[in-house]
Amino acid sequence: MLERSSLALALIFGALGALGGPAFASTAATNAVSPAVLALEPPAVRRMLEQANKLESGYDDDDEWQAASLYCEASRHGSIEGQYRLGMLYAFGKGVPESRKLAASLFSMASSQGHSEANKMLDTIQMTSNDLPPCVLQAVLPEKPPPRPPKPAMEEPSTNVVAAGPPPIDRYIASLPLNKRWIVPLVKTLGEWYAVDHRLILAVIAVESNFQINAQSPKAAMGLMQLIPDTAERFNVRNAFDVAQNLRGGISYLRWLLSYYRGNIVFALAAYNAGEGRVDRYKGVPPFPETKDYVERIIALYGRVVHPFDERITDASPMLTQKIK
Repeated sequence: MLERSSLALALIFGALGALGGPAFASTAATNAVSPAVLALEPPAVRRMLEQANKLESGYDDDDEWQAASLYCEASRHGSIEGQYRLGMLYAFGKGVPESRKLAASLFSMASSQGHSEANKMLDTIQMTSNDLPPCVLQAVLPEKPPPRPPKPAMEEPSTNVVAAGPPPIDRYIASLPLNKRWIVPLVKTLGEWYAVDHRLILAVIAVESNFQINAQSPKAAMGLMQLIPDTAERFNVRNAFDVAQNLRGGISYLRWLLSYYRGNIVFALAAYNAGEGRVDRYKGVPPFPETKDYVERIIALYGRVVHPFDERITDASPMLTQKIK
């Protein structure tokens, strides 16, 4: 299964930019540790990293667990690359139990020693921690991941639905070609980290870019979630065509808008398209055909109009507080 492969890991590693979207999607192997990195390691650690890297390309949990065991040992020997790659396994639950806390601690350790990719992951994972895996602190094997539960045939529809039954975005995703479907597991993970429903994110991507990672609009909107330069800068996205950075920026903006409009998806989507200033000015969806069509298309795919929100992220829109008074 695609979701069980290491594609999502390699995307975050940044290999996509070097390999290209469709070409990359056709391979199951994670990106190799670069010769330049290996050259800096002692021979024994170099062999650990090479062996672990090969095991990562396997499809079963035991291969991934053995890779984690080797990365643990390399980390105990002071390998920055081993710390980073073990962090990636914990971040995505590959071969070890998924743990953002342990991943954040490993990324922090590697980042503090100059690992640039670990520093990017700290921006993405949105957590700080000092808890390290026991296998990094002493010579013990890492814990194995829990058995994967069988995937349910259908999820029960939640409240706040426009239409009963599974949302159309599920059928849309099922119809995607493989060279686009690799994005879905990554969106699911980032959606969990940022507390935004992955189906809403996927519906936005479907309408914004149709899952084209290099999409660019005449208005200079870029990448999967079509970030304009101002939005990219606002959410610290340095390369809007980098998949992980683009998703992080777009999801961060969507999460902010959901907080600003107190879970009103219609207003949040209108603002994602036209800007929150225009939504506030018109006290609702602006009278622009493009924006109206945009909101309608995403709601038709997602099937819901209300989303949980974190009121601590930002104050509510003035138009909502004025209505309350």
